[in-house]
Amino acid sequence: MRERILVGYDGVVNFVGSDSSPFIERVRAEAAAGKGTVALVAAQHGDLASLASEGLLLDLDDLADDLADRNFNPDFLELARLGDGRAWYIPWAQSTYLMAARKEAVDMLQDGVDIAALGYDELLSWVVRLNREQGGRKLGFPAAEDGLLRRFLQGYAYPSFTGRLHARFKSADAVTMWKWMRRAWAESNPRSPTYAFMHKPLQSGEVWIAWDHVARLIEALKAGPAEFVAFPAPTGPKGLGYIIVPSGLAIPKSSPYPDGAKRLIRYLTEPSTAAITLREVGFFPPTTDFNAPTSLGAGIRSEAIAVQQQATSPRALVSLLPVGLKNRGRDYDDVFYTTLNDVVAERESIPAVLEARGRQLQAILDSVRAQCWRPDPPSNGTCQVDG
Repeated sequence: MRERILVGYDGVVNFVGSDSSPFIERVRAEAAAGKGTVALVAAQHGDLASLASEGLLLDLDDLADDLADRNFNPDFLELARLGDGRAWYIPWAQSTYLMAARKEAVDMLQDGVDIAALGYDELLSWVVRLNREQGGRKLGFPAAEDGLLRRFLQGYAYPSFTGRLHARFKSADAVTMWKWMRRAWAESNPRSPTYAFMHKPLQSGEVWIAWDHVARLIEALKAGPAEFVAFPAPTGPKGLGYIIVPSGLAIPKSSPYPDGAKRLIRYLTEPSTAAITLREVGFFPPTTDFNAPTSLGAGIRSEAIAVQQQATSPRALVSLLPVGLKNRGRDYDDVFYTTLNDVVAERESIPAVLEARGRQLQAILDSVRAQCWRPDPPSNGTCQVDG
């Protein structure tokens, strides 16, 4: 941010990077004190939605109109309005999660199978063939503590098999998904519980096929664009479930420099700055017409094509990251990890596990009165875990 992205801004900016929770608490504290030091907030949709719901952000509707030439994705603009017609933040970037594979693995894909429209069963058959012919287990999941496997379960596997998340958590379709996960885990690299970022095992050859966040795969794709292929997540019976992670730029009501913050928003959303942001951190512009320039390199362009294929699939089923969990986010994620352990390691009865973990999940949602988020339909009150 400091040395590559903000360096082109005609002004002075003190960039402060932080984990989400302490930074959001800082903004809340400054608002309560009536005097702030944070001029501009860059954060994910869920954090910005929380700040807006507490009345801590300035209305940026006029600025959103002024920036109409940025061609923001209408879905992202709608998210920024939070259902009340006013823009509480300006879309800044988007990220998501994809698949990546070594080229030699792609050469062994079954005849007639389109890697850009892969089904879950086709993916598993591909992996079984690789494992049989190459020896070892060539599928990798980011299942370490700092890995993102929880997002695969929440926004990819569950929606793809059930069409929902909480609303179908204990369903027969969910049982089918967990049976697939049990089979896939048995074919995955036994070191998966140690993998946080999948680019390293891909580059070393320990893993030939992996799923991860675009910013965590990009290092392999940039370093060896001729060695790797990026492609969309697989499609299940209910569609191609995938997560979009919109990030935005918002101005706290306690901002000491709101006019300067607006100038900085204009700069950060310029197409040239967006291209630099993609090159440096792997976050894509939140626009409808972005084409990665050749100057960005073949690896980033490969990811950009896969992101577009995933988003434009006729069976795309969009999910968001959890919203409104407050201080229970880790507890919420732990339910999915515990479910995974019970199903794939302990091999317990899947319906019994889902019944027990569903009650645990409901208790967490009840404790913070969290409403449903995509792919579940909006809820009237606290989101309900059902089957």
